[in-house]
Amino acid sequence: MTIPTSFLDLLSDAVPAFMYLATSMPDGKPQVTPVWFSWDGTHILINTAAGRIKDQNMLARPYVSCVIQDPHNPYRYLQIRGPVVGRTEEGGYEHICQLAGKYRGKAEYPRIAGETRVIFRVLPEKVQSMP
Repeated sequence: MTIPTSFLDLLSDAVPAFMYLATSMPDGKPQVTPVWFSWDGTHILINTAAGRIKDQNMLARPYVSCVIQDPHNPYRYLQIRGPVVGRTEEGGYEHICQLAGKYRGKAEYPRIAGETRVIFRVLPEKVQSMP
């Protein structure tokens, strides 16, 4: 599904909008986490550390829902639902450093001993925008 052109700014590197990512726990209950993300023109890219709850949930139940809220207008948002279509460790650390540049203004992220960064790709299937 296509993202409305008038909302592409929320996906750009110029706007540090947070995404609220909803995954499903093993018992079916929702789990929501604010996350940094990027957009490759087709997929939402979510970076996390291997083994975290969202990593486990997306591996076991690869369908998510998320909301990206405009940081300048809380009544303007983009809701996206779709399948997780990929997971890779390749480029995971470099991606989190890019995200640190977007969200913190410095493209550097601390390395944590034993931590493996992973990138999930989500394909927007259902998109709703407000207003």
